[in-house]
Amino acid sequence: MSADITSASNPRIRALAALKDRRARDAARRFLIEGTRELGRAIDAGVDIEEILLGEEFASGDAVALAAGAATPVTTVGKAPFAKISMRQNPDGIVGVASTWDTALDGIDRDLVLIAEAIEKPGNLGAILRTADAAGAAVVAADPTVDLFNPNVVRASQGSLFTVPVAVADAASATTWAAERGSVVVTMPGASESLWEADLTGPVAIVVGSEHSGVSSQWLEAGRSIQIPMQGASDSLNTSVAAAIVLFEAVRQRAE
Repeated sequence: MSADITSASNPRIRALAALKDRRARDAARRFLIEGTRELGRAIDAGVDIEEILLGEEFASGDAVALAAGAATPVTTVGKAPFAKISMRQNPDGIVGVASTWDTALDGIDRDLVLIAEAIEKPGNLGAILRTADAAGAAVVAADPTVDLFNPNVVRASQGSLFTVPVAVADAASATTWAAERGSVVVTMPGASESLWEADLTGPVAIVVGSEHSGVSSQWLEAGRSIQIPMQGASDSLNTSVAAAIVLFEAVRQRAE
């Protein structure tokens, strides 16, 4: 394999490396998808992939096969330029450059919705997307601190970002939207109603709060509060874990 780009100072490489920063992603309306699994799922989902970059010294057999089969221009790059755009310690040698898409609330068409308010950590938002994919739910990121197209969100979601109906909205708009479409259930430690008693069938929006401050008062006013029954000294769960528990209780109820 002979690299098309060998220098990390190449202007194209510098522009792509800048997409690690949110401001650059927002301005360019482009983001990076690293990894064979993640990029393969994006391609299967019909995401607009502008270009694929293949690292000549990193590329796995699966990465080479994916690039060869894609209907997208492929650029081979040397070790230094690929390392500049990669976010991983042990990359498998493939990165896609993709266009972002509209994330308006009117794109959500599922009855079961997980609303994640003010999520700060990419790993948590990615894990929530992965869980929502497994549960058949949509996700609304309300006032998120981290953006959907953060490379670490893409990685933590294992490509579920591309398969889950997802929207981004300010909390005020999301609250009104959720209340108009069905019931709103807010997870909060110490609530009087248990998760096991809550009706999670029908159109429902399940709200989980930020890692540090929980759910804001406007959500508590918009819906009814439930708690996840817990034993032991701990009085709270990681937000992505709480989301998984409540979503799959909804799945169980709907299966019955």
